[in-house]
Amino acid sequence: MSLKYAYYPGCVAQGACRELHQSTQALSQALGIELIELKKAACCGSGTFKEESQLLEDTVNARNIALAESLNLPLLTHCSTCQGVMGHVDERLKEAQQQDPAYLNQINGLLKQEGCSPYQGSSRVTHILWALVGDYGVEALQKRVTRALSGLNCAAFYGCYLLRAQKHLPHDDPHAPESMERVFRAVGATPIYYAGRTQCCGWPISSYDTTNSFKMAGSHLQEAIAAGADCIVTPCPLCHLNLDSRQPEVAKVMGRSLDLPILHLPQLVALALGVSPKDLGLDRHVVSTRPVLEKLGLL
Repeated sequence: MSLKYAYYPGCVAQGACRELHQSTQALSQALGIELIELKKAACCGSGTFKEESQLLEDTVNARNIALAESLNLPLLTHCSTCQGVMGHVDERLKEAQQQDPAYLNQINGLLKQEGCSPYQGSSRVTHILWALVGDYGVEALQKRVTRALSGLNCAAFYGCYLLRAQKHLPHDDPHAPESMERVFRAVGATPIYYAGRTQCCGWPISSYDTTNSFKMAGSHLQEAIAAGADCIVTPCPLCHLNLDSRQPEVAKVMGRSLDLPILHLPQLVALALGVSPKDLGLDRHVVSTRPVLEKLGLL
């Protein structure tokens, strides 16, 4: 199987969550997926550009998508927030091609002024989860497993953007998703279900209502722990920041110890393909991933 994508790493995976960029590259190499990094791409805006101007959000992300189109490749991201923003822009601009061509011409006019390729609507924006489930295939993934994650109880944390930002969600139900659980089973892990798995992590309000943000994160962590999770696995680096890097502060707000490891989706899958924990950056987390590695017999 030969898959090739225009790779959009986003901001957080090359900054605060460098292990996500690292593990995405390791996973792609293990599966034989070719990634062409869009080094000239801009930040998607994380949903904030539209607060200033819808035109700004659409133009910036039309340019990002056009970079992938110039390679004649689908755009791949490993960030649910980037997927939600760019996927929604892509839907809106494809609708504009038919319903409001003047608006799309305005955007392409701005891109032309900056020497950028125009948006054509010829590509698609896809998250690495959709690529694994829809493009690579769960059965094909299962056949590549060399280190089954038997006995590991994994709780998915989908968050908001991946499920509800777009009108049309590929490969899943936005209200009762199963794609991550399908991946868990494919790599030998046991899915854990809990109420907060499809809710907001609290990151969007963390800058101005920190206490309630931490309470939101804490309630999800407590639910996952009570359900028997050994770890939470998330497809979003912003969710990872609120659940992992801020977990010590969240624990203080909740008044109890938590210590639940939070893994990026590519880290979990690549572990099952035999990639070493060190090569996946599992030593970079704030909450130690040691209990996960001990349960898998890797320490």
